[in-house]
Amino acid sequence: MRWQQGYTLMELLIVMSVILILMAIAIPNYMNMRSQANETSALQSLRAISSAEIQYETDYPANGFSCNLSQLGGDPKTGPPSPQTAQLLPNDLAGGFKSGYTFAIGNCTKVSVNNQDVFTAFEATAVPQSIGKTGHRGFCMDQTGTITSDPAGGTNCTQPIQ
Repeated sequence: MRWQQGYTLMELLIVMSVILILMAIAIPNYMNMRSQANETSALQSLRAISSAEIQYETDYPANGFSCNLSQLGGDPKTGPPSPQTAQLLPNDLAGGFKSGYTFAIGNCTKVSVNNQDVFTAFEATAVPQSIGKTGHRGFCMDQTGTITSDPAGGTNCTQPIQ
């Protein structure tokens, strides 16, 4: 009798079962790691927004802080920085979306100085685009640079980030 080359159906089924079991363990861990990476990116993006706001206030003191995220962005190829396109943030972040999170600036406080509105306070928020998939927590930051989180993924931020 000749020895037959190849694997039996039973051997192939066992190997496929082992692969499926490993995938069932690995995929949830991968998704959790990805949402944690997105949360870390969101925190770093909020810090970048804080730095951009401080720079904006320094460059354009007559305006104070920016209450519009797109004002902090801009393309250097279109000309020099201006209050409308300060070129302080990358375009993806200035557009409001990055790494599974949506960013916004709101709750701005303005005062009138010499008949011109000056923003003296702001709140930047980062919320997951899909809670539980792209991130679990929402984040908020004010003009002091203090970042707090909302465990439910929204903007009701009450827990400090450590």
